[in-house]
Parts: sequence; C-alpha cells; structure tokens
Amino acid sequence: MAGERTSHPAPVVRLIVPNARREVLILRRAEPPALGLWCLPGGKVEYNETVEGTVRSELREETALECQDARFLFYQDSLAREPGTMHCINLYFECSVAGEIEMNAESSNWAWIGPADLDEYEIAFGNDEGLRRYWESRP
Repeated sequence: MAGERTSHPAPVVRLIVPNARREVLILRRAEPPALGLWCLPGGKVEYNETVEGTVRSELREETALECQDARFLFYQDSLAREPGTMHCINLYFECSVAGEIEMNAESSNWAWIGPADLDEYEIAFGNDEGLRRYWESRP
C-alpha cells in the first residue's frame, strides 16, 4: 500500500483475531510494502466486493482461518504521509475463527501478542494504534 498513488481514500479491513489469553494474531510481511514489519491480517476492499466479503476472503487468503463471526469495532484514518500516496480508511473487525494458521506468500511468520508485547514488534500501517485502542477498550 505504501507507495501506491491514489486520488481518493481506500477502504481497508484490519482483522483482530484474539485468543483466550487476550493476545492477538499478527503477521510478518514477506513482501512490500512494509517488508519485514508486522501487521494485522487484512487488505483493501476491492471494487464490487462487500466489506464483509473482504473480511472473510482476506482472513482465509492470509491465514487459512475461517471467519465464524466478525464484529465491527471502529475505524481509523491513515492519512497519506506524502502527497499522492495512499490514504486508508481502516475498518477494524474482531473475528472469531476456526481452523489452523497457514500463511500465504505475503507473510513470513506469525505471532500471538498481548498489550505488553506490542513495543517489541515493529508494526506497519498504523496497526499499533488500532491494537492499543482495542486493548484499552477491553476490561
């Protein structure tokens, strides 16, 4: 996404997959943009695809997990850092899932992290801000 040039904001889904320990699944990027950085599963909503369809297809494509339920949490603007680069409207969803994690070529590793672990990872796409907001809203 970084480096892409657009003239309008792009809707992007960001998928928070929690486990029983309040940890969240993150993926390490194996491809540009943000090569080597960590992020939540997700991606752009393509033309003529629903947001719910994108949630399910991105989760399946990136992790092989099946979304059993998705709940919208909040949105986050990620404004273009340089003129003409991508402005994303991140739509955060919490997903309950079934299956075993299998990464596609976009990722080189995965991890479960909790609030205390966040600063140990270099997080891309402003997902660290979204994760902080998510954990702050949970008892």
